Amino acid sequence: MNIADSDEMMLQLAARGCSPCDSLKEADIVVVNTCTIRDHAEHKALSYLGRLAKWKAEKKGRIVIFAGCAAQRLGKALRRKFPQADIIAGAKNIDSFSDILETSGLFKNKNVAAGIPSAQLVGLVNIMRGCSCKCSYCIVPYVRGEAASISPEVILKETERKVAQGAKEIMLLGQTVNAYNYKGKNFAKLLKDITNLPGLERVRFMSPHPIFIDEEFAQVAASSDKISKHMHLPVQSGSTKVLKDMKRLYSRSEFLQKAALLKAAGICLSTDIIVGYPTETEEDFKDTLSLFDEVEFNGAYCFKFSPRQGTPAAALPLIPEEIVEKRLDILLNKVRLSSKAAYEAQLGTVQKVLMETPTNGRTLTNFWVRTKTKYNPGDVVDLKIKETKETILLA
Repeated sequence: MNIADSDEMMLQLAARGCSPCDSLKEADIVVVNTCTIRDHAEHKALSYLGRLAKWKAEKKGRIVIFAGCAAQRLGKALRRKFPQADIIAGAKNIDSFSDILETSGLFKNKNVAAGIPSAQLVGLVNIMRGCSCKCSYCIVPYVRGEAASISPEVILKETERKVAQGAKEIMLLGQTVNAYNYKGKNFAKLLKDITNLPGLERVRFMSPHPIFIDEEFAQVAASSDKISKHMHLPVQSGSTKVLKDMKRLYSRSEFLQKAALLKAAGICLSTDIIVGYPTETEEDFKDTLSLFDEVEFNGAYCFKFSPRQGTPAAALPLIPEEIVEKRLDILLNKVRLSSKAAYEAQLGTVQKVLMETPTNGRTLTNFWVRTKTKYNPGDVVDLKIKETKETILLA
């Protein structure tokens, strides 16, 4: 999502005569687009902003733009502490970035004939912004605002533009992407419209929320060979009690029902899991381990609970670090074994692979494949899987 936001900001800068460069030394402008999901990410961005003071002082006219979620959360405090930031554009203001540039007085040219960045093989398209779910540990609703869907006309036009520029795959983006609903057009109906566009080979999306999975979506996903047969569906915990504390809006059994619906539609799953949420007991953690086994996830991103200032969970007493570390280690070992089994299950199968480089591509179920034969990026080829190596299939 941050990459997509960066692309949108770059389009506005390109319209004012700017183009990307390869080194900080030759740059006139630096845009720092930030994430604040975890405390470490925010500190890293602020540290970099601090170092830019020296860079800016070395040459007159240099411009620093600090944008994204950390900019939204910290707001006016940034101007006091980091005067080198000429423009601060929070995540809620990305859609009005052109106006922000205009009112800054730093850019005199507009709609200059400049090298507009071309789409990559995988085109990123925002279909909604913000989130209305308000999980107890999550900062996103506070820095990105309530969920708001973008009109299907704008989405289709942007998708067509990226396909015309060479994108073979489109990644639809939203904080709860499958919550999309614009005047009655839901996510399943939008997917059907997008898959009908000529020249498009594949559609993926992130990040879906379990509560918005339904029969209509499962039927649409199963019916089209353009829609990825992999979904990254965050569960966060396998304990109904902890899920309630997290305000995830579903129970363990409800998640299992959604997972079964998706797997019946031929979709394989990966997930996110938070270890050490403040109310998690040993029994709760065992519930997470058993749910992981029951769903048979292909893989998982596993995180230790990270308190974020301004969220309800930040006020809760933390579980001792050594306990959390032990639980995380147990879970990660389980994830490694599950991932290894998922890769080994592909041996001997023939996979339809969208090549992203001459020798590397991705299956419809989101496995990376490497082949000795060289193809053109964007080609869709049938490859027989001969062996596995860590997190890649060899054809």
